[in-house]
Amino acid sequence: MVSDSEVKKRVENELEWEPDIDAADVGVTVKDHVVTLTGFVRGFGDKVHAERAAKRVAGVAGVANDIEVRLGSSVRPDPDIAHDAVAALKAQLPVSSEGIKVIVEDGVLRLEGQVEWNYQRERAEAAVRHVRGVRSLRNQVTIKPTASAGEVRQKIVLAFQRSANIDAGRITIEASGSKVKLSGSVRTWAERDDAERAAWKAPGVTAVENHITINTALAI
Repeated sequence: MVSDSEVKKRVENELEWEPDIDAADVGVTVKDHVVTLTGFVRGFGDKVHAERAAKRVAGVAGVANDIEVRLGSSVRPDPDIAHDAVAALKAQLPVSSEGIKVIVEDGVLRLEGQVEWNYQRERAEAAVRHVRGVRSLRNQVTIKPTASAGEVRQKIVLAFQRSANIDAGRITIEASGSKVKLSGSVRTWAERDDAERAAWKAPGVTAVENHITINTALAI
């Protein structure tokens, strides 16, 4: 099994490899394979990049992201942030953006509304994540259910089997209506995230409960 000190070293190296992050401003501690990120970044998007970088590392069982967003000269009035966020949504989702509302309060941006596919929900979040002045982001967009539980489960099973990054034999899928529950164990946090993303891609899925655990003993 990989030691905490080795996990810490790997995470620090991954952060240094990430071009969008100044690794010197981010602190890393590890206890029982759970990584805590501290320090500061200059935008909310950078905070997300740091968390994703840590999750990619083999041996990481969990991540606590305590990084502070320090805007400095990037502080902007809420109406300006909202205007740019709406423009970014229209550019990325020219049709489905009509069903999404943008609310901004003290630099905290909230997305509300309803879409037909999860990729639209994810793309909406990605579109506004790097809007200058955003301190935090809450994606409260929901998805319209369109498929039966049996159809949902079968499509997820097939998606897992097609993926080179997911060990389908280690994951159990339960579908109840349009809601999906994933359980089992995988090698890395990145594989856990890949499984969740694959489940979300099934048409009609409105919620995914990810109970997959990380088996660090499998990490190389």
